[in-house]
Amino acid sequence: MTTPYTPAEVSNAVELLASRPLIRLITEIDDNGAIPPRRLAGTLTDLSSHQLRRATETARAHGLVRTAPGTGLELTESGSGLADLYDAAARWARRHAYPAPVCEFTSRIRHVLDLLAPSLATERADGLPRPSAARLPNDEAEADLARPRAFLIQWLAGNPQVTRVSEPEPVA
Repeated sequence: MTTPYTPAEVSNAVELLASRPLIRLITEIDDNGAIPPRRLAGTLTDLSSHQLRRATETARAHGLVRTAPGTGLELTESGSGLADLYDAAARWARRHAYPAPVCEFTSRIRHVLDLLAPSLATERADGLPRPSAARLPNDEAEADLARPRAFLIQWLAGNPQVTRVSEPEPVA
């Protein structure tokens, strides 16, 4: 199956979605519910104030979170879908000990997204799909990867803003 994404669009989406601060923000809200803005730093203590601010701004700009009166920062439907994608990627990675038997949650997601990226880009000029640079442990791992790949394709189709490549600012 081919998808209409250019390598630059895929790279942009993976860079955004694999951001450690964004993964932490989305999964924390998914796991524990809305977070009052003043409690972000106390909840996500492993992130600097700059990382929190950037993750929150990015999540808002891409429609992943919103501020609900009286409760705080909560996931939108797109944010909940992204949390499901993260869960599917992490489950696959744990099951197949990818990239290693012991690995941080955010690192597992980043590695799985990097693994899926080549299959999302448009075909090469010779008509063959782009190969993945990573070697999977076995055929079962490759077959099981279909679920996170389908989640990612479905999520990106519903959130095309994530693949948009921003134009560089003109130099004055």
